[in-house]
Amino acid sequence: MTNRRDFLKKAGLAAAAGTTALAAPAVRAQSKITWRLQTYAGPALAEHVIKPAIDAFNKAANGEMQIDLYTADQLVPTGELFRAMQAGTIDAVQSDDDSMASPVDIKVFGGYFPFASRYSLDVPTLFHQYGLNEIWAEAYGEVEGVTWLSAGAWDPCNFATVKPIKSLEDMKGLRIFTFPTAGQFLTRFGVVPVTLPWEDVQVAMQTGELDGLAWSGITEDYTVGWADVTKYFLTNNISGAWCGSFFANSARWNEVPEHLKTLFRLCIDSSHYYRQHWYWGGEAKLRAEGTKLELTTIPDEEWKTVEAEALKFWEEIAATSPRAAKVVGILKNYREVMEKAGPPYRYS
Repeated sequence: MTNRRDFLKKAGLAAAAGTTALAAPAVRAQSKITWRLQTYAGPALAEHVIKPAIDAFNKAANGEMQIDLYTADQLVPTGELFRAMQAGTIDAVQSDDDSMASPVDIKVFGGYFPFASRYSLDVPTLFHQYGLNEIWAEAYGEVEGVTWLSAGAWDPCNFATVKPIKSLEDMKGLRIFTFPTAGQFLTRFGVVPVTLPWEDVQVAMQTGELDGLAWSGITEDYTVGWADVTKYFLTNNISGAWCGSFFANSARWNEVPEHLKTLFRLCIDSSHYYRQHWYWGGEAKLRAEGTKLELTTIPDEEWKTVEAEALKFWEEIAATSPRAAKVVGILKNYREVMEKAGPPYRYS
């Protein structure tokens, strides 16, 4: 009994004195993972299209991980987002493939590929039920250093201009801020695409450098202030929904524990869902009740020529690569299914 008491006493003294022989093994605290994520959106728009999801992630991550959010062109220009992420300058990106110049053959289908969608629900349906998820994963799997995570739908692509558009003739010569592929298509109707940093657009409208935008629906026009510097909104659109994605630097993504990967994917899904109802409701309400923009419409018969031209454009894109041809084939099949289904999926 005496020996046992002496042993315990000596052990306590040794521990108090810092003797390592009987001290508990040291536990290394895992450092918090910190990411820098840049979105394509400016500050006012980011408040809706990504900030709620990132705030939710940071809260639920419970100190294990922190994502710092940066808005359009804040760290790097939008056109350099992909390369910056690939190099590890930034850790993650929310953008469309097109405007950030992804080095993949399917980049033209990101952003606004003309008439690929009629409604915002078309985009997730195409990805989850018609095979675009697998095609995007395959394409980005061939690119070193970047992991594609998920695609979702944003708003439609309508014109907001300083001059009214009531016919195709009215489009000719208009200097329009838009996305690369959308701009390439719109040149067929005399539009002059202009590329500017996002934050310079409003000033360019005020100085007359731009005649309008084909960058969003009416919700964004009001949200970011473009409705204050334009006068007219064309109800015809060349796309029913923008297609954008979340991406991550592969090395940084691989460092993230599985439970935080799952959490981030869930927050991405919540971001997709938020935009579905925010845009859907906003587009209708502001068309019906908005006071800043006068609505104009190109007659259906004339607009059908634009849709017909889009199908020719599809064939040109399909010829660029076997994978692009596969995507166009899916879009054609989906279009046929929707037309056969009839209202409310498609109206003749």
